[in-house]
Amino acid sequence: MINHYRGLERMYLLAPYNQQLYDQTTISVSEGQAVITTLVNKRHFHGAGSMHGSCYFRMLDDAAFFAVNSLVSDYMVYTASFELKLTRPVSGGIIKSVGKIKHCSEKMYIAEAILYDEQERVCALGTGKFMKSNILVNEIPGYLK
Repeated sequence: MINHYRGLERMYLLAPYNQQLYDQTTISVSEGQAVITTLVNKRHFHGAGSMHGSCYFRMLDDAAFFAVNSLVSDYMVYTASFELKLTRPVSGGIIKSVGKIKHCSEKMYIAEAILYDEQERVCALGTGKFMKSNILVNEIPGYLK
């Protein structure tokens, strides 16, 4: 499974969207968990000078998604639904999103993620439902098993 985790990490870091959106990004995938960090940049801001909600969503969904995909080694999963709660604005520093599996069944996975600021304060919470897709994980660019 270690090769699967490293493959998921490479896939995330090589995704064109992630390369354009994030700076100094790291990801660590382990069994049932994923941790993503990134440097907050002004391009993430809305007009009031702090991080836009779409960036909160992206960090939370990605951490929960990769926590689930850590347990599914044959196919990619997809987000069926995701609920987001914002608790504080972020306008700088390194943020960290930690995703963990909460429930697994044959057809449905539930994962939670928490977004922390540089002072380890909770900035947002998210819960998602995920399902297996019909896309083989080893066909995704960047994934090397």
